[in-house]
Amino acid sequence: MYKLMIVDDSNIIRNRIQRAYDSGEFMLVATATSGVQAIEKFNVHRPDVITMDLTMPQMDGLECIEKIIAIDPEVRILVVSALSDKSTGIEALSLGASGFLCKPFSEEELVEALHELMQD
Repeated sequence: MYKLMIVDDSNIIRNRIQRAYDSGEFMLVATATSGVQAIEKFNVHRPDVITMDLTMPQMDGLECIEKIIAIDPEVRILVVSALSDKSTGIEALSLGASGFLCKPFSEEELVEALHELMQD
């Protein structure tokens, strides 16, 4: 059972992700609406998997990824972003994210992306 944390400032997206993941394999331990909150909650809950939005208040996803990977290089981060801007996705991967999913996404795509993340 993998511990999952959802980081997104959109309530709609958080709810979509919560509905979509296979609860048999992932257990939601935390949600965060900003990068700052994500780091606090990461330190408390130590999730194995994080879905990470890139555009958030206070601290963007890239900075947040960098800080979380510095704490735990083993954590799997799936970037979930509307930015069709490939360079940001590539930058996220270079900072240590494990995968990239573009919004809007279907529940199947999300589940598939989470599964792929855990196969590596």
